[in-house]
Amino acid sequence: CYFLQDKIIYFAGKKGHKGRGKQFSNPEEIDRQMKAQRELEANAGAEKGSSSESEEESSSDEESERRSGVEGLIEIENPNRVSQKSKKVAEVDVSAPRELSRREREEIEKQKSKERYMKLHLEGKTEQARADLARLAIIKKQREDAAKKREDLRKG
Repeated sequence: CYFLQDKIIYFAGKKGHKGRGKQFSNPEEIDRQMKAQRELEANAGAEKGSSSESEEESSSDEESERRSGVEGLIEIENPNRVSQKSKKVAEVDVSAPRELSRREREEIEKQKSKERYMKLHLEGKTEQARADLARLAIIKKQREDAAKKREDLRKG
């Protein structure tokens, strides 16, 4: 926009947005729209409860809607795409052992190895246990020698 002698000149197609008029809806128009929406919801609810055959048809309709556009034209084999198939309650086997996750397996393995180490440590078969026992033997011998010296000093 340019200012020429106290006049504002706008270029074609580039007008400001602030001066636009506001449009308000009539209360009757709003009521009419709300009634139509309620009727659509009521009709949709009645159709869902009518039969399971309509559900099967709607599921095939949903698949065709998803396959619309380029996706419908091109068949893609994506190895990373996992299609989620829902299982029926009768098909699920609760008694079958479930596979542990990597973290759970590592945690269990860690606990078992700790228990094995503690068992060997108590038996004195680990390097640390041997070092501890040797240290204890040295300390016992030093204490016995100190006790003998004190006894000799008391007697002498």
